[in-house]
Amino acid sequence: MGKIHHVEKLTDNRFVNLYHVDATSVHDTPVSYYVASRAEKIEDMKLNTRKNTPDGVIIYSIYGEKRDKVVLIRQYRYTIGDYIYEFPAGLVEPGEDFHEGAVRELYEETGLQLTTLKVDEAYEKPYFTTIGMTDESCATVYGYASGEISAAAQEDTEEIEVVIADREEVKRILKEENVAIMCAYMLMHFLEDDEPFAFLKK
Repeated sequence: MGKIHHVEKLTDNRFVNLYHVDATSVHDTPVSYYVASRAEKIEDMKLNTRKNTPDGVIIYSIYGEKRDKVVLIRQYRYTIGDYIYEFPAGLVEPGEDFHEGAVRELYEETGLQLTTLKVDEAYEKPYFTTIGMTDESCATVYGYASGEISAAAQEDTEEIEVVIADREEVKRILKEENVAIMCAYMLMHFLEDDEPFAFLKK
């Protein structure tokens, strides 16, 4: 196992910060590594706490009387200078249960109401997003969305279009558009299963 010697905080931003990690690999080779983290302080980074508490939540929700449509957002992301299709998602606020965060975030981004599903912990526990660059982890909440689409609660810094996609549109999106990888994998399930959440019951 590698050994971490020193961590230095390089930025002081509200939502994400860059840290430099000075370490030695298992082969006794010096390692200079950079980590993006949601942690505000070095002691709160997962490399120190060793606790996998979710920084964010991703919402996989189905819409419509026939439950044959999925709720997506098409969002402009500065990291690629382009639009990308994603599931609605957001950060979990301090002291907030991530299920509550999912209901709040879906409403803020889409105007829709979320009725959450109770699922086995293995399907909703936080998993790491891009471990080569960040210690961020996100939990997943599943449920059924209802109501009317609205952008009234979106933040001014966000550029989000709500997309209610049937299977034909999902096929097109996967083939032609930028798609976040976690969303893409779930959309592949959506295409293949008559009941989108059938895999949660196995």
